[in-house]
Amino acid sequence: MISVIIPAFNEEENIKELLPLLDKLAKGFNVEIIVSIGECVGNYTDCIKESSNARLVSKGRKGRAKQMNIGAFMSKGNTLVFLHADVRPPHGFFKDIQETLSQDYEAGFFSYRFDKDNFFLRMNASFTGKDGLFTGGGDQCLFIKKSVFEDLNGFDEEQIIMEDFEFFKRMKNKKISYTIIQNDLIVSARKYIKNSYTRVNLTNLMLVVLFKLGAPSHKLKSLHDKCLRLNY
Repeated sequence: MISVIIPAFNEEENIKELLPLLDKLAKGFNVEIIVSIGECVGNYTDCIKESSNARLVSKGRKGRAKQMNIGAFMSKGNTLVFLHADVRPPHGFFKDIQETLSQDYEAGFFSYRFDKDNFFLRMNASFTGKDGLFTGGGDQCLFIKKSVFEDLNGFDEEQIIMEDFEFFKRMKNKKISYTIIQNDLIVSARKYIKNSYTRVNLTNLMLVVLFKLGAPSHKLKSLHDKCLRLNY
């Protein structure tokens, strides 16, 4: 079974749109969808009632690392897929995951493009199909064998931002085999629309460099919140 884990906070509209797409893509595959939230369940009840594959998990623990770990713990599958609520998976999504993990890979990511088309965003997206400085970000939709995820002790819940990069760092240290699938996810450009291309890119670069230099996560979070407006 493949378990898709979606951490969500104030994402009701995105969940309403994402679940029918996942249900359609899941036809012919053994899939469960776990929407892991750190807020009131009632806000999401209507979002999942039309999906036969989805269920809610809520332990009242805010923070994406915590929510993803809870979803993984509650999952039934032997494959875990961590998908952001504002990311739309492509045709062949589950087939790609199954085929990749049936080979010599223990984990993988997807390339992506943005839902807004301009030269600068196309340039950003072009780097997601290859290994580089920003590989391992959450928008690339990590999928991984559950046994490997558990051996790595899941996401670090003390990492209040960039938990995806911290996990990827441990993956590389443990020499976990992975690949990047060249089948683009569609990622929301809302962060760029709310701020600007230059502001987002400079902020992301500063965060990644400081993370790699060992800056504590609370300082990274403070920098992130000062530089970017995210009240969508």
